[in-house]
Amino acid sequence: MLKRFLIDGARTMGIDMSPEQVERFERYHALLAEANARMNLTRVPDDPREAADRNYLDCIAVLAGDFPAAETAIDVGSGAGFPGVPLAIMRPDIRFTLLDSLGKRVEFLQSVIDELSLNADAVHLRAEDAARKAELRERFDLSMARAVAPMNVLCEYLLPFARVGGRMLALKGPTLDAELGDARAALAALGGQVERVQPASVPGRDWDHRAAWILKAAPTPEKYPRRAGLPEKRPIGG
Repeated sequence: MLKRFLIDGARTMGIDMSPEQVERFERYHALLAEANARMNLTRVPDDPREAADRNYLDCIAVLAGDFPAAETAIDVGSGAGFPGVPLAIMRPDIRFTLLDSLGKRVEFLQSVIDELSLNADAVHLRAEDAARKAELRERFDLSMARAVAPMNVLCEYLLPFARVGGRMLALKGPTLDAELGDARAALAALGGQVERVQPASVPGRDWDHRAAWILKAAPTPEKYPRRAGLPEKRPIGG
């Protein structure tokens, strides 16, 4: 049943999903369910339609629009692998880095990468520390996150990873407009510029899900990100 919901949902969204990609999603779902019984990674719905819509199609909805050319991407606060793993399944041409601060989650992510033969690697670091490493700072065409933090905080987590001319991608819900308003000072300070807001709907759902595309227009000053915990406690402009 999961297979059918994935295929039908992706087709309705205008996204081609190959049999090999469907198989990877099914295996990913099985790995999630197995690991979740041990470590409470994320909610894994028993209903296959709920699982397909909430965990997988919701992550790849951005592919239905004008997805920019990219060779590298980082998923910050990847957790159980959302949105990085579904996007890595669909876009094997992009090299993904899945970043998380919790070791057991990173171990799970690496096991998924190995099992599914994804073009990706998992890194165990906090975003604030990772963005100060030369091999990660301003090295990515895309830096992205789903359900991690409000936009004014998320900008400080994500923009330091994006190269100038690259983009930040934030998967958000109905609060996006207000969050973008609150993030004006952070965007200005960190070198970001709102490029567009893209609907990211899932067929048959009335969810108001949207994607914010932020252009990295200028280098992020060296003082950002601030030390661990500060972006959340004292957001820029907050």
